[in-house]
This record gives sequence, C-alpha cells and structure tokens, in this order.
Amino acid sequence: MTLTKSKYYFEALDNYPYSLPDCLEALNYALSYDPEDADSLCLMGRIYSEMLIDYEKAKLYFEEAMLYDVTNLNVPQYYIKCLLDNEDFHEAEKLIHYSLKIKGIDKSTIWLYRSLLSEKRGSLKNALKFLNEAEKYCFTSCSFDLVKERKRFVKSKMAKKK
Repeated sequence: MTLTKSKYYFEALDNYPYSLPDCLEALNYALSYDPEDADSLCLMGRIYSEMLIDYEKAKLYFEEAMLYDVTNLNVPQYYIKCLLDNEDFHEAEKLIHYSLKIKGIDKSTIWLYRSLLSEKRGSLKNALKFLNEAEKYCFTSCSFDLVKERKRFVKSKMAKKK
C-alpha cells in the first residue's frame, strides 16, 4: 500500500458511514492509485451492501477483493454478511468454511454468521450449537455479550416454536 493510497483509504474509512459523499470521493482516489487493493474494494462492497442494498454489485466488489488478496482478514466477514442478506446460503456456507481456515481471522464473528445461516435455514438447534462454538473464540466482553444476547434470542424463538 503506497502512502498516498493509504491516506485516501483511511480517509474513506474515517468517513464511512457518516459522510458517504466524502467517503466515496476518497475511496475513488484510493482505487485510482491501486485498483487491486482488497481493503478499498471491500469498503466499496460494504457501501453497496450495507448502504445501497445492491447485493449483486456488492458481491462483484467482494469477489474482486478476494481475487486480489485471498488472505485478507476484512473481506470474508463482510462478504459473508452480504451473502446471508441476499439469501445466497450455499455460497455463504462455502465462504464460512474457507474463512475459518484463515490464520488470524475473528473466528467468533465467523461462527456467529454460521449460526445465523442455520437460523435462516430454520435449524435453531444447530444455530445454538454454532453460537456455543462462537463463545469459545470470544476474547472481549463486547463479543461475548453479543453471542450471549444472540443465544438468548434464538432460545426465545425455540420456546415459541414448541
């Protein structure tokens, strides 16, 4: 990452999601310096996925980011979320399995998404099993609280189902 490209990438990241025009301007500058930068492409994918709700366009950016850097720690978690939101469950499952093998990735978040995938497929029992797995990889109180809250929510859905 060159210094100029880094400057624009961090400027874009700093403006996301509060000032999208400034974010997009800086991001376009960053991508003009290096159109193959996985982090910049990931941020562009996040904009399309989270802000514009254009999952197909977002998937293109995430795929491109993965193409240029398959070991990037940021891309998989946002790409998985995009796939889950777009109900591309099979693709999400494959990416989850791959992501768990990446050294240094936040496994708690990946297991949380695996749980969400099971929940969306209707298997609440499996969702709880994956949340227990996510709990093993929580190393901050914030992530642990998130997993506990999610478990409480899934259990409440199970009670209604019976």
